[in-house]
Order: sequence, then C-alpha cells, then structure tokens
Amino acid sequence: MKKIEVLGTGCPKCSQTAKNAEEAVRDLGFEAEGVKVEDVNEIVARGVMLTPALAVDGQVVVSGQVPSTEEIKKHLRGS
Repeated sequence: MKKIEVLGTGCPKCSQTAKNAEEAVRDLGFEAEGVKVEDVNEIVARGVMLTPALAVDGQVVVSGQVPSTEEIKKHLRGS
C-alpha cells in the first residue's frame, strides 16, 4: 500500500492537490493511505518551503504547485 501525503496549511490549492491525488489513486486502482500534513514545523522539517507539496512513500515529489492527476499517476507508478 502506498502512502500519499499532502503537505500544506489547508488552502484551496492544498485541497485541490488532495482531490487530484484521490482521483489518481482511484484511476490506477491502487490501495493508498492518504494523509494531510498541516503542521508548519513538520512541513519545513521535511524540506518543503513552498506548498502545496506531495509526498509518495515518504519522498517529496512535488512542491510549490498543484500537480495534475496525470502527474501524480506518474509519481505513483514510478515510486
């Protein structure tokens, strides 16, 4: 099972990132655990300076932009 984390403070872009991630998981038929990380100290500790960010299995793969569903699918297949 993959672990997908959306790092951000809950802004509209963070919410869109979460929706895109849910859609990507559903389209691929993967089992995944979705986690929202909203604690600023934890976000910074992970090396993220711009949100929203997306991490797959503990690795930040996108930062500072809303990744498309297709982009997220590529990260899910490749990790």
